[in-house]
Amino acid sequence: MSSNASFPAGRHAPLQSHFAISHPSRPPAALDSGGVRPVRLFILSDVRLLCEGLGSCLARQECLHITGHGDLATPPEQIIDSGAQVLLVDIATPRGLTQSAACRALSPSLKVVAIAVAEVEQDILACAEAGVSGFVLRDGSIGDVVAAVHNAMRDELVCSPKVAAALFGRLATLSSRAAVREPAAGVDTLTPREHEIIRFAGEGLSNKEIARALRIRNSTVKNHMHNVLSKLQIRRRGEISKHLHANGWLASPTLRVQTR
Repeated sequence: MSSNASFPAGRHAPLQSHFAISHPSRPPAALDSGGVRPVRLFILSDVRLLCEGLGSCLARQECLHITGHGDLATPPEQIIDSGAQVLLVDIATPRGLTQSAACRALSPSLKVVAIAVAEVEQDILACAEAGVSGFVLRDGSIGDVVAAVHNAMRDELVCSPKVAAALFGRLATLSSRAAVREPAAGVDTLTPREHEIIRFAGEGLSNKEIARALRIRNSTVKNHMHNVLSKLQIRRRGEISKHLHANGWLASPTLRVQTR
């Protein structure tokens, strides 16, 4: 669709088609007046007025080079092929984050700056979980957009105390979930004899005492112990009891020793 195509007043671009416009007017390798290469930027929004308005304003910034702009139906390959380093995406609808994720899947080094972000926990966390490098709130200015782009390029994020609290709260939640350990690795793969070995080892018996109790050779106990350590992914015999207690396996019926 040509750049001068029109849409009905008050409506977004139709989903079955898309507008995507390249901006080859200034070579991306050109240096600005400070001798710094401009950051290459692609703008995505289903609101064409916003897309073109941002493109027009940001194109006046010597520190930025607009490689193109389009709606959220723009193919990710086209965005990546434009040479953009930063994707400026409108997340007023969920499709914004979906599209940015598709672009990052093709180019993990691509930075994403979200615009039209509401300062509510749901939106902030959605951005964080989608791998967004920076964001501009709904009441942000052009200056805020420029700053967010450059912060993203430096792997920095500037946010309010409210946003920081939401991010730290989410991190704490994820950390507490990660602290809930999975069942002891490899226990289900142990043989009946190895179950007996680790039960005795967990009670503090030596290899000789285990061999005597099970009426097997000491060397056989050592071989079983080696296999147990390998399956449980631990290094030392002394860690067996702690490992099993931490995962609740010493109380498990499957680990009861059958005496002979």
